[in-house]
Amino acid sequence: MLMKNEYDAVVIGGGPAGSGAATAAAKNGLRVLMIEKRAEIGSPKRCGEGLSKSAAERMGIKESDPAWVCQNIKGATVYAPNGKFARVDFPDSEGWVIERKIFDKNLARKAAEAGATVVSKTEAISLLKENDKIIGVRIKHQDEEMDVKAKIIIAADGVESKIAREAGINTTLKHEDIASAAQYEMANVDVDQDRLELYFGNEIAGGGYVWIFPKGGKNANVGIGVRKPFAKRKAIEYLNDFINSHENLKKGSIIEFNTGGVPVGAIMKNMVTDNFIVAGDAAHQVNPIHGGGISESYVGGRIAGEIAAEAIKKDNTSKEFLSKYNDIWWNERGEKLQKIEKLRKVVESLKDDDLNWLADHLKGEDLVELSKANKFKFLAEIMMKRPSLLLLARKLI
Repeated sequence: MLMKNEYDAVVIGGGPAGSGAATAAAKNGLRVLMIEKRAEIGSPKRCGEGLSKSAAERMGIKESDPAWVCQNIKGATVYAPNGKFARVDFPDSEGWVIERKIFDKNLARKAAEAGATVVSKTEAISLLKENDKIIGVRIKHQDEEMDVKAKIIIAADGVESKIAREAGINTTLKHEDIASAAQYEMANVDVDQDRLELYFGNEIAGGGYVWIFPKGGKNANVGIGVRKPFAKRKAIEYLNDFINSHENLKKGSIIEFNTGGVPVGAIMKNMVTDNFIVAGDAAHQVNPIHGGGISESYVGGRIAGEIAAEAIKKDNTSKEFLSKYNDIWWNERGEKLQKIEKLRKVVESLKDDDLNWLADHLKGEDLVELSKANKFKFLAEIMMKRPSLLLLARKLI
């Protein structure tokens, strides 16, 4: 077995958050173990696989890699319920639709190259405690169980982390703060290969939207996210109806099917306790308006790894010291994401007629700024021109 019985830090989860944490902790001199319960890191994929250049730069990725880039993206087309659309050109001129199965493995390799031990098909069963103090984790690697001691555990094990709850950190999400997502990877579809397509409307996707992300050739991810109490049906039912109503998609073939839950709110104020940190989807570190979490998770993990290293070097892994993680993450990403959550709550309250009306008043560049938590006052001023939107507009100011 590759693993030892003791490390400075054990990272649970091999997604972007886990790799970010393991890489940062190992680079700062810690002995790190990162475990992933699935047999293959990056599989199955859990997202539309879009990544902007600015998001990649936040992760420290300065250049794209042909190994994980499926298609270069120049912008997006955003559709209102009545079919009216706005074209968005990306201000950084480039984004990508990636192959997560390759991308996530690449991140895990970087963690290994930094010095971390990475092991897949290894599940965290429970925390090890001594006098109520967390001292490690019991794991199952293939069919063998073992105890691994560690000074800090970093939980990056996904939505509503089991390990975080065991540590006493409440990661529970309300129905309105989690999107139910379904996605097909489709072949032989005719879509714009330079642009993402986003479709909004309560009849199309209650409480969410439909996306088409091109993957090169005649391939694309076609997916949907919906949320209670806005959705009247299951996500897959909305998605099938959408595909059947579009001739360019209906003839396509399904080569992969994915489902899952995505946190889109309830951003956590506290993500630490003694000897324990939560990061990534487990800490709800996701953009609330579009559900993208690759870069948010990686950045959260990176900060967690850096704080873990500092805590261990100073021999202080208390909740009080680790709370620096809360402060740094909220200053770097949390405050902006909380503003975006406010926008999400306003958008989800709009009726289809309201969305159609706004489509006549907003340009593509306005949508870009709003997605970055800018121009809220501008949007509020537009909404105030429509009496039925007055109260909602005030929530943006």
